[in-house]
Amino acid sequence: TLRKPISQSSMADWASKNLNMHTQGIFRRRISISNMLSWNGGSIKKPMLITSNRTIKKEACEMFKLVQSYMGDRQTRMDRNHVALVTVTKCWSMQGLRDELYIQLIRQTTDNMSYRSLAWGWELMAISLAFFSPSPKFQSYLEGYIYRHLDSDEKIVQHIKELVDLKNKKITKSRKKRKQNTEDEGLPISTYAKYCYRKLHKVAVTGGKKGLRKPTVEEITHARNAILTPSLFGSSLEEIMLRQQDMYPGNKLPWVQTQLSQQVLALGGEQTEGIFRIPGDIDEVNALKLQVDQWRIPNSLSDPNIPASLLKLWYRELEEPVIPQQFYKECISNYENPDAAVAVVQLLPELNRLVLCYLIHFLQIFAQPSNVGRTKMDVNNLAMVMAPNCLRCQSDDPRVIFENTRKEMSFLRMLIVHLDTSFIKGLV
Repeated sequence: TLRKPISQSSMADWASKNLNMHTQGIFRRRISISNMLSWNGGSIKKPMLITSNRTIKKEACEMFKLVQSYMGDRQTRMDRNHVALVTVTKCWSMQGLRDELYIQLIRQTTDNMSYRSLAWGWELMAISLAFFSPSPKFQSYLEGYIYRHLDSDEKIVQHIKELVDLKNKKITKSRKKRKQNTEDEGLPISTYAKYCYRKLHKVAVTGGKKGLRKPTVEEITHARNAILTPSLFGSSLEEIMLRQQDMYPGNKLPWVQTQLSQQVLALGGEQTEGIFRIPGDIDEVNALKLQVDQWRIPNSLSDPNIPASLLKLWYRELEEPVIPQQFYKECISNYENPDAAVAVVQLLPELNRLVLCYLIHFLQIFAQPSNVGRTKMDVNNLAMVMAPNCLRCQSDDPRVIFENTRKEMSFLRMLIVHLDTSFIKGLV
């Protein structure tokens, strides 16, 4: 979890220790921190962050040009999708470039006189957070920067006008040009900031894109669309049900939950050794995730471990776990008491209760002795792999986490063995 955002004075202190101070002019005077962190229309000769890595030093300067190209501040023959793809792929492949990208985006979205350029800079930050997190060292700085923009739209528009007016006093500009700079283009900056803030919290915990395949244009497009259209992964159950209202108005359960569960069974998952324990190919799981987010299940699936892995990911990434946090203590207090464990389920909000009962009913199929003989996944194994996806321990103490892990598994085992889920049959 992330700490409370650091103060502006702490951010200035961090910058003074970590920025690779640039120089300018014939006497090579050092540029101030405020200028180092203000929009720049030219190129840079060295990275913004201190590094001894020669490759990073070279790539950082090239990446700054890509950031400018994406934001429309530099001409390029590439379309913006391709610019984003090259930028993200560089950082995804080279961990040392990630903080450099985020600090460059902070610079180019500070004191920027073009609202369109500003919005595109925030958009690139949002896209990048779908693929990789900043380092722990830089995390709180980025969080602090994003936090300051969560509710600052009026200030931003006013600040742009002031910057333009200041420039117009120094250089005579046409009225048309002045209007172009202050014209609102794109979403409110707070929309990007709120999305980035949530995404940063999530990616800091779960990590970014995994697998061997490099990012694709489809993933870039999906990451951009997710700013306005939340993914089925990482949202709350209420948001997911709201999104599917138009397509599946009669459904009582999330479409993604029922479809992936049915796919696991349709592909013979209950007869597959190590189901839920052996992960599916991560690149194929990523590909399926993109399609599910577009409300599609491909016909080409053959390995039940692919939908099984994605189903676990969906439960794990829910904004709030299936069993909400306020019931956590009650669950681990009743990990050995079947009646009390079942009673907790009845206390859950209706949607959470239905989603949990559907999951337990699904696991009860795999817990049948005839299936356990094939899968080698008995009720203890099922509880072990699924408990972390349903309950989340909030403690940072390793001893508490270790102790509670055992209780979480035992609680879920109680539900698989004792919870009556017969009413869920046929429910969608």
